[in-house]
This record gives sequence, C-alpha cells and structure tokens, in this order.
Amino acid sequence: MVALRNTVPPSPPAPPTAHEAELARSSSRLLAACLGQGESARLRVHDGNDVIEVPVSALRLLVDILANMAEGRAVGLMPKNAELTTQQAAELLNVSRPFLISLIESGQIECHMVGTHRRIYARDVMAYKARRDAEGREAMEALAAQAQELGMGY
Repeated sequence: MVALRNTVPPSPPAPPTAHEAELARSSSRLLAACLGQGESARLRVHDGNDVIEVPVSALRLLVDILANMAEGRAVGLMPKNAELTTQQAAELLNVSRPFLISLIESGQIECHMVGTHRRIYARDVMAYKARRDAEGREAMEALAAQAQELGMGY
C-alpha cells in the first residue's frame, strides 16, 4: 500500500501508453455510468470476492483521472497541503525559479521557511495559477470585444 504524504514526487509521471489510454477511455465511461448520488459506492474486484466501499468523491476523482489518461495526458496526485520547493513550484507554473522568487517577494504567492529554505503549499501555487489563468481569459475576452468593436472580427 502506498501512502500519500505531504511531499511531491521528484519526477513527473509518464504519459499513458496507447493501450493504457484505451483502457482508461472504456473504464472511465463504465465507472461514470455507475456513479450514484449517495456518499459511497461498493466495488467488487474481479480477482477476488472482496467488496470495497469507496467514497463517491474518490470515484469521481478516479473518473477524472481516467478521462485525462484517455486523452493521453500524464496524471499525478498531489495533496493540497503538499509542501513544494521553489523549483517544484516553478516547474508546476512553468516559470523560472527566479521569476517564482519575485512572485514570493512581491506577495503574490505565500511561502514559509523550513530552516533556511522556502517552501510553498501546493494549494497556494494552484490558487495563484487559477488567478493568473482567469486574468488571462479576461484579457483575451477584452481583446476579442475590442477587435469586434473595431470591425476586425472574422
């Protein structure tokens, strides 16, 4: 059994193979069709007679994971309270480490110190990413509206 800890694995997961993507596609559809409205669901594993009760929220997460794998995307799990190094956070945001440090120093992303090293909670990185993405969408919508006003649309 693998325990999730508050740290992130050092290397990103590999994209699924074509066979894994096809399995993910079919199993995500089947699993999504079986989800009810209750708080838990029971699964029977084909290799045994054990019945496993699983929270529906976990099954929904599994459906999302399988759907992403079906699209060929690599998928990894990270607890929201995972502590990231500045390098890991920079990689997650696809920015340089010095740029990330500037975001921390300007107060756009919170961090805490562990000894002499900065650590950033994954939830804070993801909150910044959500804000950045929303601002980008708003800017694109404003540009599209301005282009339409100027008759530059197609």
